Amino acid sequence: MTSGNDSGAAEGDRVTSEYSTAEGEGPGGPARTPKKQRSFWKELPILIGIALVLALLIKTFLVQAFSIPSDSMQNTLQQGDRVLVDKLTPWFGSEPERGEVVVFHDPDNWLAGEPTADPNALQTFLSWIGLMPSAEEKDLIKRVVGVGGDTVECKGTGPLKVNGKALDERSYVYAGNTPCSVDDQGGQFKVKVPKGYIWVMGDHRQNSRDSRYNQSDEHQGMVPVKDVVGRAVVIAWPINRWDNLPEPDTFDQAGLNAQPAAAGPAVAPQGAALLGVVPVVLWRRRKQ
Repeated sequence: MTSGNDSGAAEGDRVTSEYSTAEGEGPGGPARTPKKQRSFWKELPILIGIALVLALLIKTFLVQAFSIPSDSMQNTLQQGDRVLVDKLTPWFGSEPERGEVVVFHDPDNWLAGEPTADPNALQTFLSWIGLMPSAEEKDLIKRVVGVGGDTVECKGTGPLKVNGKALDERSYVYAGNTPCSVDDQGGQFKVKVPKGYIWVMGDHRQNSRDSRYNQSDEHQGMVPVKDVVGRAVVIAWPINRWDNLPEPDTFDQAGLNAQPAAAGPAVAPQGAALLGVVPVVLWRRRKQ
């Protein structure tokens, strides 16, 4: 039987061996030396690098900022507004829907003659990581009023009709504008939107060069779905303009889907791998 004193000594030896210092070695091997904390200034470049990588990933796959350069979407959007565009949803095979405000690449020289910006070095860098709109990309922003399979029509001053149903657009068409423009350059039309395309119009109907006025291009004024960057979901700047951009109730009326809609593409493999976030995407897409 071990005496009380011997037990105390053994207990003392065990504690000492577990908390060995650099001056000696314990029974279990070399003593562990405390790690010296890395200097903040040495870690800073690593942190900046991680932040840049995350910013690039977010810009590429999640959201991107865009600037509104004109008055064509008044009063929904004002010139100088910064909007955030959802680039994630299309990864799940979703196509633009009626009523959404979307950003898309210039389909066929719609921006011919428009002045191009000359950004400085800082603006170029910030646009590269997605914190500022890119001055090099030729993108436009309009509202989707027709999708694949729809017949869109304007007669006189309106109302605008989709599949024969008159739309009440008072919630977003610029005050004082008529839904349709009475002119001979495209304001009067009746078009059938092919699958894989959308028909877009600005909310400031008498000040928007949209699908109506580009019917002579290679797509007859339609915008290929593949050219859509994403849906504008939030006005992020200036602060006093903070707001979301929900789909209006205009396109919820019964019978609007009388024509067959465009067939959506199969879900991409990336989407299948990310099915866990589907509920989040669906929640975001609910009408406010």
